Amino acid sequence: MSRSARVSRDELSQVRAGHHHSKALAEPPSRSAVRLLMHSAAMFGREFCYAVEAAFVTPVLLSVGLPKSLYSTVWLISPILGFILQPIVGSASDYCRSRWGRRRPYILAIGILLLLGITLFLNGEALVTATMSNRRQRRIWGILVTVSGVVIFDFSADFIESPIKAYLFDVCSHRDKERAVQFHALLTGIGGAVGYIVGAIEWKNTPLGRALGSEYQVIYIFAAIIFITFLTIHLCSIPEIPLGQEVDPQESFLLENNTTEYGTIENHKDELHDPCADTVKSLIPVKKLESSSLITYNKPHNDKVPGLMSLKSLIKTLLRMPPQYRSLCISHLIGWTAFLSTMLFFTDFMGQVVYHGDPFAEHNTTRYIIYEQGVEVGCWGLCINAIFSAIYSYLQKIILPVIGFKGLYFLGYFLFGLGTGLIGLFPNVLSILLLCSIFGVMSSTLYTIPFNLIAEYHRKEKLERANDGTALNENRGKGIDCAALTTMVQLAQIIVGAGVGALVNLAGTVKVVVITSSAISFLGCCFVAIFVHYVH
Repeated sequence: MSRSARVSRDELSQVRAGHHHSKALAEPPSRSAVRLLMHSAAMFGREFCYAVEAAFVTPVLLSVGLPKSLYSTVWLISPILGFILQPIVGSASDYCRSRWGRRRPYILAIGILLLLGITLFLNGEALVTATMSNRRQRRIWGILVTVSGVVIFDFSADFIESPIKAYLFDVCSHRDKERAVQFHALLTGIGGAVGYIVGAIEWKNTPLGRALGSEYQVIYIFAAIIFITFLTIHLCSIPEIPLGQEVDPQESFLLENNTTEYGTIENHKDELHDPCADTVKSLIPVKKLESSSLITYNKPHNDKVPGLMSLKSLIKTLLRMPPQYRSLCISHLIGWTAFLSTMLFFTDFMGQVVYHGDPFAEHNTTRYIIYEQGVEVGCWGLCINAIFSAIYSYLQKIILPVIGFKGLYFLGYFLFGLGTGLIGLFPNVLSILLLCSIFGVMSSTLYTIPFNLIAEYHRKEKLERANDGTALNENRGKGIDCAALTTMVQLAQIIVGAGVGALVNLAGTVKVVVITSSAISFLGCCFVAIFVHYVH
């Protein structure tokens, strides 16, 4: 062997280190604001459906005759399923090898489940009535079908956020991630506000209501069309590069400078094709470079794909998470426990405590009518919350350079604790509606800051490994990290469903809910200030 052909081990290690360094530093191309808004469309559709459920779930369950003793069971089933399954699916999506990408097959499947859930939820009684004549059987099956719809919908609506966030982190550069998370929160707030407004309209007296026979069917038509439309926009927003597909440097340059054509690149081995880009027929001509080096987006450097994560391995993964991720999950759990404690009981609080109505009175009595009026005003309060959540999501980018992520995180928890405390002390209609704007600050905070911090953690790890010349460890991918974070929402629902209801029964008043929520939120202030890690 000639001397020129010999390569020392040191030189080889340097080449490998440089190769890993280029991979670690490689980022997806910059995305336009239109692409990022399209990517956020799914959050609008999901939140619209969430608002519809919040407005109609109690009347629907009452109308089908569900016993009151089973209400807590209904609210506990879906978060328990989500807590167990969400990280497992998140981990599985990290290694999905579909040509359509890693995340979008899961988003589509969960979206179909969500649509099925809201179909059964709003149309269950009508479907059973149309197919059965026996009154007793209709009642039993009406309860089963409607409750199944509520459980499937809740499960899917909570579940879908994790792959959406992982999809965002996969296809966006670090700078675009922050913008996109703000767009997500913006459209989440707008979608909730529009959903509450549509739900507050008396559709049964309109021509559309008379044609369809029920306001539930009208609301369902709106929800189905909006969700399908906005989910389709989301899935067509930014094509994913399938796991294992590689792009050479010049193709990468073209991607960065031709983002509108992304997904229609001519690959040298085979065409990298995206089903959502069928309308774009032109191909970007790519001239082969002399260099044969390749860079990879979102590709594990270990070709060995682990099996489906079991519950035992899931618990081990969560317990062995790096400390900064674990602290962030705990803070997220505290925040959502405080937020849901108020939100799930807010309309009931307005009807009972503020308007002094009685939800258990006969439906033709004054006390029940007053309670319904309080519930309607509570819905408008939730609409105000959604609107201010959207506004604050936009204002965050102005405030962030001044106080940083730590200041924004602390501010959200502090203002929510202050607002719920004041509501408990001064249960006045006008003051409560004004303080609902503070709820919007907390809502926006929970939808943005934790995910921005996860993006910061990933970026820091990527740079550290690049500087060390080591390969990225993909055994814990973005999917499992996002899933672990959103799993805290399900755990918070379990805590609220099992604990707050019992607390209300013990205290004998719904007022204890907002006081408890305030105390939990102030606890969260201390936690985010002391234990959560912020990248500088």
